[in-house]
Amino acid sequence: MASRTRSSIRFTVLLVIWMAVITQSMAPVECRRRKAHDHVRRGGEKKTICRAHTASVEDFGAVGDGVTSNTKAFHAAMANLSQYSASGGATLVVPAGRWLTGPFNLTSHFTLFLHRDAVILASQDLNEWPIIDPLPSYGRGRDLPGGRYTNFIHGSNLTDVVITGDNGTIDGQGEIWWQKFKNKELNYTRGYLVELMFSDQIVISNLTFVNSTSWNIHPVYSSNIIVSGVTILAKIPSPNTDGINPDSCSNVRIEDCYIVSGDDCIAIKSGWDEYGISFGMPSQHIIIRRLTCISPTSAVIALGSEMSGGIQDVRAEDIIAINSESGVRIKTSPGRGGFVKDIFVRRMNLYTMKWVFWMTGHYGDHPDDKFDPKATPVINGISYSDVVAENVTMAGNLLGIEAAPFTGICISNVTVDMSKSKKLPWNCSDIQGVSSSVSPTPCALLPDQGSSAKPCPFPTDELPIDYVEFNECSY
Repeated sequence: MASRTRSSIRFTVLLVIWMAVITQSMAPVECRRRKAHDHVRRGGEKKTICRAHTASVEDFGAVGDGVTSNTKAFHAAMANLSQYSASGGATLVVPAGRWLTGPFNLTSHFTLFLHRDAVILASQDLNEWPIIDPLPSYGRGRDLPGGRYTNFIHGSNLTDVVITGDNGTIDGQGEIWWQKFKNKELNYTRGYLVELMFSDQIVISNLTFVNSTSWNIHPVYSSNIIVSGVTILAKIPSPNTDGINPDSCSNVRIEDCYIVSGDDCIAIKSGWDEYGISFGMPSQHIIIRRLTCISPTSAVIALGSEMSGGIQDVRAEDIIAINSESGVRIKTSPGRGGFVKDIFVRRMNLYTMKWVFWMTGHYGDHPDDKFDPKATPVINGISYSDVVAENVTMAGNLLGIEAAPFTGICISNVTVDMSKSKKLPWNCSDIQGVSSSVSPTPCALLPDQGSSAKPCPFPTDELPIDYVEFNECSY
């Protein structure tokens, strides 16, 4: 197939801590070759991420007019480029244009790159969305019992996947899905805009995601994940259009993201009731930094409600939120089991909130009647510090479980400017903890330790995912 002359594309990709194997390989489609760039990990160890092979979706017959279906072209591109996973990897470039396609699967040692004027449009033909099995840690679809529609961009059991661009756009065209969901016209759970499962070494960066059918970015049962510099835009209200949902994932870094959500901006999860308990894979070692969120109907950062595999070691800092329902929300109930522990949040600036801090042990919402009501979640070690909030209805609504109070709560250096509301600033039950330098004065279950008290803790060590850096490759 004849190669075409195009202007050079320069973009930023992630320095990863794995080595791409660069070897020679023959293939039925001619791919543009270039010299791989070195990437330097902190400490001086050199690693390579730039791919040895590059092709455009146009090489496989795609047409970027926004009308022509390119499903076959995307499938052909992925089938062809998957051959390079053991010989230096491959990049699929999506040039400027509007590229309509049905769902497609990614491959290992692969980069999907979108030009700044490229828009990938999800097909609105439901016949192009096959039904797949429910997630094992959920036991059923999230919307409905049974299976679920496939995800728009999907991958399973992959290693070294980059989804990036020069701020190109992935458009889920979700309006038809939202209406069918609201009208109860769907027989299966909606798929997500991007879902990568049982995978390792994932990068999603420098893109805009709009109009997702449901959750936008959903890494699940995966590790070593970075989501950086993405913009996520959802119509308000649009049902369950969460921004970024790490689910039973380890070593995650979310940074420099702007999210307007019809639900939680970020929701950390780990399975649902007896299914999550049985699967037993926690979400842990998660960094969230420099996040801007607008979420009028839900949380800036939510933990749960599906947290039955456990959530631990979450570090969030430098958060800005405007017109959001709650700053940090922990959602659980008897029957969930699992735990939420070692959660650290600092330096939040919040404007127009219903609640700054919200915890509930009475969320309910079970997948079926098989859950064990004696499976009691453990909530312990929750630290919030250096928070300024304006125009707030209620500073805190903290409701634990009578048989298992939420413990180890610490709130320090917090100033909440209350709006004109008849509600009390704090509502607390079945919790244990301390506070210092908090205004308005917290409830009696969070006694003030005085201005000389140590601030709430925040870890000083770095996680392994902190050591991953960016560099550039040119095509």
